Amino acid sequence: MKASLSLPRRLAAVALALLVTEVGQANAAGACFRGVNLSGAEFGEPGGEPFKAYAYPSRETIAYFASKGMNTVRLPFLWERLQPELGKPLDEAELKRLKDTVALLREKGLTIVLDPHNYAAYKKTRIGQAPVTASAFAEFWARLAVEFSGQDDVIFGLMNEPNDIAADVWLKAANAAIRTIRATGANNLILVPGTRWTGAHSWQADGPGGANGTVMLGVRDPRKNFAYEVHQYFDDDSSGTHPQCTGNEKALAAIDAMTDWAREHNARVFLGEFGVSQDKECTAGLARVLDHIQNNGDVWLGWTYWVAGDWWPESETLNVQPHDGHDRKQMIVLQKAAKAPLPAKAACETVAD
Repeated sequence: MKASLSLPRRLAAVALALLVTEVGQANAAGACFRGVNLSGAEFGEPGGEPFKAYAYPSRETIAYFASKGMNTVRLPFLWERLQPELGKPLDEAELKRLKDTVALLREKGLTIVLDPHNYAAYKKTRIGQAPVTASAFAEFWARLAVEFSGQDDVIFGLMNEPNDIAADVWLKAANAAIRTIRATGANNLILVPGTRWTGAHSWQADGPGGANGTVMLGVRDPRKNFAYEVHQYFDDDSSGTHPQCTGNEKALAAIDAMTDWAREHNARVFLGEFGVSQDKECTAGLARVLDHIQNNGDVWLGWTYWVAGDWWPESETLNVQPHDGHDRKQMIVLQKAAKAPLPAKAACETVAD
């Protein structure tokens, strides 16, 4: 005969069961944001003629990806093109092109991630080196934030893949930008990358200025409405430049480690770039990573696949832009993940509020 539990022990057991249930439900909630990078506006040299040197995504391209169930687009552009002179107003014509594209995306119900695609540099000078100071970077973001403040379907991605900049220097710049964004009254969700291309595989590795996984815990947001943005590719060197996915296991381990890190530190994460070729081994690895994110929605806010865009050639290994009316093989996996069950509507609505 089993001994009966005392009341305190029964209550503790019930509490533990509820906690396990809550964690399980959170893990299975799924990611809010599922989408793609629509690249092209970051092409060319600053000052190039629009739609000759660079191009924003077309209405047709936007409609295609929305039809696949995607609800988010990461939109790369050049800092120098939007702000030709540091500390000066944004270029009106370029800002209009950016806003017009945001409006097109919004028509299809898509959330937009604004992405200054500059690798922590302005006119080839790194942030932290005069005249591209942390203050200059923050001033740029203050101007941009004002234009999109209060638009919950617009997410602020601080910077694409900072590199060749020490982690502590980058943290100072990121925090300066966050402070100025919030000072404008903008409460939009902010995505904060680390340095060293913000690789998930290297997040906890030591480097100049310290490891991202340690240093970036110093991010300070008065609104506490931010997530860490990481990138991860599936080839052997995690660069995304090879068609073979010999780094499948490494990529999955990196994403798994990010999940553990985020949960340990009560953080949220977003996979801003990842991509594979049409190789069967690659699409299998892609499916595994997307399944992991879907099953760990308590920490993973979402993902945007790299890459698509009207000007990307069919020969580009990672490209999922359709050609001649045919879907790329990666799209089969992406569409399934995009159409997977979403969290409760209220949960996703409050993420960017």
